[in-house]
This record gives sequence, C-alpha cells and structure tokens, in this order.
Amino acid sequence: MRVKKPIGFDDLIARVRAVAGALPDPRTGDNTQFSMADIALAAFSVFFTQCPSFLSFQQNMELSRARNNARSLFQVARIPTDNHIRQTLDSVAPEHLMPLFDELHQAFDEHGLLPAMRAVQNTRLIALDATWYFSSQSKNIHCPNCSCITHADGKTTHFHSAITPVIVSPGHALVVPLRPEFIVPQDGHAKQDCEIAAAKRWLAAHATRYHTGNDTLLGDDLYAHQPFCRQVVLHGFHFLFTCKPASHPHLSQWVEALEPGRDLHTLTLRTKGKSNRWEHYVYRWAHAVPLTDSDDALQVNWCDVTVTNDAGKILYRNAWITDWAITADNVAGLVAAGRARWKIENENNNVLKTKGYHLEHNFGHGQEHLSSLLATMNLLAFALHTFLELADADYQLIRGKVGARRTFFEHLRALTTYLPFENWTCLMEFMMRGLEIGPHANAKS
Repeated sequence: MRVKKPIGFDDLIARVRAVAGALPDPRTGDNTQFSMADIALAAFSVFFTQCPSFLSFQQNMELSRARNNARSLFQVARIPTDNHIRQTLDSVAPEHLMPLFDELHQAFDEHGLLPAMRAVQNTRLIALDATWYFSSQSKNIHCPNCSCITHADGKTTHFHSAITPVIVSPGHALVVPLRPEFIVPQDGHAKQDCEIAAAKRWLAAHATRYHTGNDTLLGDDLYAHQPFCRQVVLHGFHFLFTCKPASHPHLSQWVEALEPGRDLHTLTLRTKGKSNRWEHYVYRWAHAVPLTDSDDALQVNWCDVTVTNDAGKILYRNAWITDWAITADNVAGLVAAGRARWKIENENNNVLKTKGYHLEHNFGHGQEHLSSLLATMNLLAFALHTFLELADADYQLIRGKVGARRTFFEHLRALTTYLPFENWTCLMEFMMRGLEIGPHANAKS
C-alpha cells in the first residue's frame, strides 16, 4: 500500500474490510444473508472498542434509531449474531488477515516511526517472545490445534500460544507489532510444538519480508541457543540475546577465566537514573567466546552490565550474547538495546492481557482456527490503536487529556453505547468538545 495522503481511521477500516471481504466462505447453504466482510468486521469491532457487548448495543440502537455505530464507524452493513460469527469464522485460518500487518508496517514506516526507532549501529530491533492467549482445564474445550500440559495431579491444561514479534527501541514507548507465528502441532512431527520451533518458522517465513540489511533480533535466554543463533545469521540478521550464567555454565566459566584488560574489557560510566540519582554502570565484554562446550561451538561475543547506586547496592545485572563486534564506543548502546527486549513483555504482552484487550479471555474457541483468528484480530486492533497514537492528531489530544488507553476506551464504550456518530472524525470532535481541548473545544455540541 503506497501512502499518497495521511492515513486516517476510515482508511484503515476500509482496508480491513477489503481483506475481510476476500476471506473464504465456508457456508454452503442458504444462510448467507451476512457477507464475510460484515462478519469479520463485526468481530473486529469488538476488539477495537474493547467492548464485548458492542454489537448487542448497536443492534439495540438500530432498532430504536435506525442508526448504529457498527455501520457508521466499522462499515458493517448488517450485524450478525455472536454465534453466527463464531460458527462462520471457525474454519478461517488467521493467515488470511496477515497482509494487514504488512500494510500497517509500511504505514508506520512512511510516518517516520521506524526510521526514528533505529538503535545502536543504526540497527532495527525486533523482539521475539511467546505468550498464551487461551487456556482451559475443561475436558470439553480444546481442539486439534491446542498444546497441552499434564500436571502432577493428573489434570490437563489445554492452551494456545503464539510468538508475537514487535519492533522496539530504547528511546520509544511505542512498539510496532509484526506478523505473529502460532505455536500449534505441526504435520509430520511427533513432538509438541514449542517456542523455538515457532521462532524458526517465523524467521524462515518472514526474513525476506522484514529484512532491511541491518536488523537485530532480541530474545530472552531461551533464544541464546546455538542452532537458532546460526539460523539468525544465515538469514542475514544480527542477534542480541539474554544469556544467563545458570543456563550457559561453559560460556560463563570461559569468560571468568579470561585475562582482564587483555581479553576481558571493562568500561565504567556514571549517570543519573530516572530518580535523578547517580547510578554506576560497569560494562564488561569479550569476543569469540564458545557458546557451548562442543567441538563445533558457535563463537559469540559476550557482554554484561552491573548497575549500582552510590551505596554499592546492585540495581540491575544482566548478560547478553551477540554477533556484533563490541567496543567501548558501542557497548552501552548494545546493552540498552538488549534491555529494550522487556518492551515486548511490558508494552505488548502485558498490555494485551491487563490493559483492556483481555488476550487470554476465551472469546470463542471453536474446533479449528477460531481462537487463533480472534487473537489475530485482537493483535490487529492493538496495532491500529498504536498507529492512531502516531498519526491521528485528535486521538493524540484526547489520549493526552484522559491519560491511560484503558480510560480512553471506557469513554469510547460509553459514548458509542448511547449515541450514534456519523464517522470517526465526528466521534473525536465530540470527545474534544466535551474535554474542552483542541480546535473544537468551543464549538457547540
């Protein structure tokens, strides 16, 4: 999608509708009064508004006023029932919605966010992590795509999880979601699927799509795994993975045996932290350290940091492995980049689970793809909200006034429950008048 003019909310919804309209229709009977676009947009509107009852509210508004916000805001011509939505979408694989992530990725790029997020060595940081989006111990709620854990008491937990990659930066609060990779049983494999296997699939499928020539993958200690590191390099990416001494004893022993000043380098810096108090950073790094104790061990570069206060109390300590050459000029930047990995947990997974998106809630499990398709819609809603924070001036003003995203959507839910709006712009103008902000503050309601 080439951006010829600023993209607005209505443009984004039109693109969602275009993709939704091309979804495969599993219905073979006469019950096709609702288009696939209406069915998918109706489901998406629930995630965008963070309101499970949004559709029922709009059905009531249609009966009383012959108008509703599902139609005016989300281009839903006719509102289907929740059961019809679930039944129809169950057989639709989430892959059909993935092009929307690509379009948003390009929109973020053309609005200047992605260039501004480049970090040390002018690299783009892509953080990988897995998160659950459904779990149940019910014997009746599971499907062939579920993973499972059998507990010591004999009970079994069925769950769904996915890799949810995001672009992060030490200096930016926003994260940019990319195509997810679902952790599901794979054909021809006896073992249950896992996070690393899914990460390898994501890398193989999307390395070309997201490759800019200078990209670094971030991950926790699980990713500091020799076969995966090799795959990262083979696909033309750099890596910067957390490396805990307890899970990499050979590497840790090797580092501690190096001669300080010659093979083990040190840099000490003093800076003020968030509390405006002095903090002391001690960086150490070494090159060509064997990742394992095998004969074919991958040679990696290693660094760590210890942060203390004036009293000597340790505030933070961590270590990483990377294929970047480490110097006194870039070690602080590499550590800052490595620490930015937490944003995939705090600014992505945690937001999706605790800030109104209810990612782990069972919106509908189904027997095929429903759970993963609805999770994809939830991720897309989060991505669209993030884009509005960047590109919609009215949204920015309102968010600045009301504060937390959750509060904004509380207001949105209340307004769209009781009042019909002609379009998104009218809704934003109404909110600004009520909050007495922006160019519409003094206009008549």
